[in-house]
Amino acid sequence: MRRVAVVGFAQAPSVRREELRNEVEMLMPVVAAALDSCGLQREDIGFTVSGSCDYLAGAPFSFVSALDAVGAWPPIQESHVEMDGAWALYEAWVRLQHGDVDTALVYSFGKSSPGNLQEILSLQLDPYCVAPLWPDAISLAALQARMLLEDGVSEADMAEVAARSRRDALENPNAQLVGDVTVDALLAAPYIVEPLRRHDCAPISDGAAAVVLAAEDRARAISKQPAWITGIDHRIEAQSLGARQITESPSTALAAEKAGAFDAPIDVAELHAPFSHQELILRRALRLDGAVRVNPSGGALCANPMMSAGLIRIGEAAARVMDGTARRALAHATSGPCLQQNLVCALEA
Repeated sequence: MRRVAVVGFAQAPSVRREELRNEVEMLMPVVAAALDSCGLQREDIGFTVSGSCDYLAGAPFSFVSALDAVGAWPPIQESHVEMDGAWALYEAWVRLQHGDVDTALVYSFGKSSPGNLQEILSLQLDPYCVAPLWPDAISLAALQARMLLEDGVSEADMAEVAARSRRDALENPNAQLVGDVTVDALLAAPYIVEPLRRHDCAPISDGAAAVVLAAEDRARAISKQPAWITGIDHRIEAQSLGARQITESPSTALAAEKAGAFDAPIDVAELHAPFSHQELILRRALRLDGAVRVNPSGGALCANPMMSAGLIRIGEAAARVMDGTARRALAHATSGPCLQQNLVCALEA
């Protein structure tokens, strides 16, 4: 097994609506910044892979036009996953195991603002029994939150997650929602879908991110402090919400076990939790205690560009390792309703 590390990372500031630039124009400075962060040129990249969603762009094969941001001539080795960029990074990690290339560029992008995100997300549900009802993602998450409240969690616990996230995001120039708010102030806000208030839900964001991977000696030559991927795994649960216990996340726990996340103490964890109560579920699945700093970037509650938020979690966790803030970090990405599919990546100095 070849050792692979994150050696570069960049992201665009998440905004509610990117009106002046298309996807290619959003990506170009991000890709350039990711390469600059590790001193590489585009011709130094052996493999390129992207993560995006045609439904967001409203056009088939939209990822093909996005290749203009990385330059596909002369011809490059390239691939794409119709998923969050975290799964594109997994493909890049597997590709680097082949041994014929030493570097990979992973990028992802998403503009949610042009369409109706809640309707789009409904299309991933069971097409026969559930999707025709058009349940939106917030309503499904509200069902999950209600079951969790009946399990002993309180709305104050959920508000504390949101308040902490926004405070931490004050130090993140790429965050969309920031502020020093109190739990009481958040609990005074009206419900969107009971028991979820606006602060319990991730914002709609436009954004992009890019990560550079390198293997073995190439990683050591590129970076003084590479963030080594010591384990990475992803698992999926039943599509039917009624066929699984949605107040737990066994797929996260299994992915973490396979990735070796429980083998040593964790300093920092970046969790892709689009709803406040989901962070509480993930903390339990990942066995994170109070000593672990969770989402120092603010997490998805403060910036949630679709198809990029999971890759950003890996990039943010890796950045903590590369700058010496953390010795060992954990990154998590999710896809599907109510934490249906989960990826866990363990990184260390």
